[in-house]
Amino acid sequence: MLGNRKPASPEAAMPSPQPREPEPVKAGRLEFTAAEIGALAHLYRGEVYRSTVWRTRLDSSTNWAVVTTGIALSATYSNAEASPLPMVLVGLLVTVFLLFEARRYRYFNVWRARARLLETDFYAPMIRGEGPTPNAAWTELLAKDYRNPSYHISLARAIGRRLRRTYGWIFAIQAIAYYGKLAIHPLPLTAVSDIWDRASIGPIPGAIVVLAGVAFHSSWVLFAFITRRMEIADRHTRHKLIAMG
Repeated sequence: MLGNRKPASPEAAMPSPQPREPEPVKAGRLEFTAAEIGALAHLYRGEVYRSTVWRTRLDSSTNWAVVTTGIALSATYSNAEASPLPMVLVGLLVTVFLLFEARRYRYFNVWRARARLLETDFYAPMIRGEGPTPNAAWTELLAKDYRNPSYHISLARAIGRRLRRTYGWIFAIQAIAYYGKLAIHPLPLTAVSDIWDRASIGPIPGAIVVLAGVAFHSSWVLFAFITRRMEIADRHTRHKLIAMG
C-alpha cells in the first residue's frame, strides 16, 4: 500500500556519481612571457650592481694592504740604521686585511655567481636564437638560491682565492724586502751569523724571528696550494653540472 511505503533514502535519491577523468599534469612551459623576461632583465641588472658594489669593497681592502706595505717599505729603507721591524708588523696587518677581504669576497661571490648564471643560461641561449625555457635546471637552481640564500664557497676557499690572486704577491714583496734589509743594512752581509743579530727584536732572539718569518710565509704558500687543490677537486665533482660558486 502507498501509506506503508518507506521514503527513499537521500543516497538513493541522489544521482550516482560519474567517474571523473584524472586531471592532466601541467606540462612545463616552453618559453618565458614578455613580462617575465623584463623582470629577469631587471633582476640581472640588480645583481650586477650588487656585485659591482662588493667588488669596490674588495678593492678598498686591497688598496689599504698595498698602501701599508708601501709605508713599511719607506720606513724600513729610509736609512741604513732603520729597523726592519715595520716589515714584520706589516705582515700581520696584511693578514688582517686578507681576512677582511675573504669575508667580503664570499658576499661578492653570491652576486657574481647569480649574474653569471643568468648570462650563461638565459642571455647566451637567447643571443644564439635558442629560447630559454622556464623549466630548465638553471631556473630551479636560481630559485633555490633566492629562497634559501647562502654562501657558495667556504671561508678557506675564499682566503685561498685572494691569496693566489692578490695577497700572495704582497706577502712575497714583504718577504723579499724584509730579508733584503737584513742582507744589506747597515752593511752588506759578510757572515750568515750576522743575520741573527740584525733580526733580533728586543729580548726575542733573531733566530726565532727569522724562523717565525719562514714558517709564516711557508704556511701561506702551503695554504694557497691546498685550497687550489680543493678548487680543482670541486670542479671535477661539478663537471657538466649547473652549479654556483
